[in-house]
Amino acid sequence: MWFKNIRVYRLSAPLTMDQAVIEQALAEYKFSPCTGQEALRSGFSFPLHPSIKQYCHLQQQRWFFAIKRQEKVLPAAVINEELAPKLEAAEQEAGRALSRKEKQALKDDLIQSLLPRAFSRSTLTHGYYDAEQQWLVINTGSASKAEDMLALLRKALGSLPALPWLDNHKLNQHLQLWLQHQQLPGTFQPGTEVELKAPDEEGAKVRFSNHLLSADEVQTHLEDKLVTRISLQQPDGFRLTVTDDGGIKQLQYSELLLEQNDELGWDDLAARLDADLLLMADSLNQALLAISQQVMAQSTE
Repeated sequence: MWFKNIRVYRLSAPLTMDQAVIEQALAEYKFSPCTGQEALRSGFSFPLHPSIKQYCHLQQQRWFFAIKRQEKVLPAAVINEELAPKLEAAEQEAGRALSRKEKQALKDDLIQSLLPRAFSRSTLTHGYYDAEQQWLVINTGSASKAEDMLALLRKALGSLPALPWLDNHKLNQHLQLWLQHQQLPGTFQPGTEVELKAPDEEGAKVRFSNHLLSADEVQTHLEDKLVTRISLQQPDGFRLTVTDDGGIKQLQYSELLLEQNDELGWDDLAARLDADLLLMADSLNQALLAISQQVMAQSTE
């Protein structure tokens, strides 16, 4: 359950509902599998473990949730193989080539007929709300998936005033500075990966991996390119990559942190999972706070 890639949002107003109210609200939109003719369905599931039947897990000033998404898998090759003879038959019957609209209608009908026989693929995405920082942290690197989760949360809670957690213009300024080892957040230092892109129409890109970012061959690209992503690391081994749209990717936690709860064992499943969540969320919050404070400090100058 250790988050790997996250999207972060800042709420403009705090969520004041208590756990019982949130639990009931999420339960009303709980997950149920796709019916025969449905291609996609999502709903809230149990964030800790399937055996711990709780939709909202409260921990200090945070509450954790999870959304399960199930979609039918229909490979394009299967659809095209089934569609080809139907298109040929329809064109012979009509005595002409079918229009794009007619072809799409045939394809849509075919997909609906295939859905009951399609395999299902399910994914579970976790997130948490931090009341102290008014952050919503979602364990996905996809902005569209995060927005889908926000939409379901809004439906369940009635409203959710979520905004990007950082000003992207100020963040982009900092990405340039961080590559130059300037105004770094907290104890972070540049890592070993960076990607830069030219702001012109051609958008030439260059990416360095496992490279010394202070090297001249990297720094010279700042003359005509903008940093679109950069890895940062702390002395204890905690690493992450910040992207120019505010996403956090490639989270790597220190070995010491990952092993800290090993002595607890797994006899008490709920206690162990709760302890791991606490370590992870505390670590993430410290990193997010350092980044946001640095960007906000620059914003007020």
